[in-house]
Amino acid sequence: MTYDINGAIRRIPHHPKPGILFYDLMPLFESPAGLAACVDGIAAWARPRRVDVVLGAEARGFILGGAIARSLDAGIACARKPGKLPYEVIRREYDLEYGTDVLEVHRDAIRPGQRVLVHDDLLATGGTAAAKCQLVEELGGVVAGVAVVVELTFLPGRERLAGYDVMALVAYDSEAVVE
Repeated sequence: MTYDINGAIRRIPHHPKPGILFYDLMPLFESPAGLAACVDGIAAWARPRRVDVVLGAEARGFILGGAIARSLDAGIACARKPGKLPYEVIRREYDLEYGTDVLEVHRDAIRPGQRVLVHDDLLATGGTAAAKCQLVEELGGVVAGVAVVVELTFLPGRERLAGYDVMALVAYDSEAVVE
């Protein structure tokens, strides 16, 4: 029996602002079957890509990242907000829908030639994923693919990741609240 990932995602109307439908993945992750379905689905897609390292971003990208890495017999690297990592870092500033943000990774988290799965919970405008891809490449790694649980196809995330192999377990074509 296949798990209904879409059915487990909670929809919250008018969050974070009026007219927006927010897709909340936490109920999905709180379910052992939902968590397994996400890990298994992404790992099955990533396995043929011979991944050495999974790169997840703070904070929801860590939820599945470690489990996916374990399933792939790979390591995990963590992209964090500035000042959170104790060793030498490289950083990338990127655009968000409503401003900018910064991610950092340890300078030695990814070694030249390593194949890296860039992972996150959700692909929207693509800023976070693109920044992680740039960090991987700056460290000499190879982006083996980009895998997310949810893709908002009405936003330009996939376009921003042109040239990378992108996979989403579920996709939504609108965030508008229909009443």
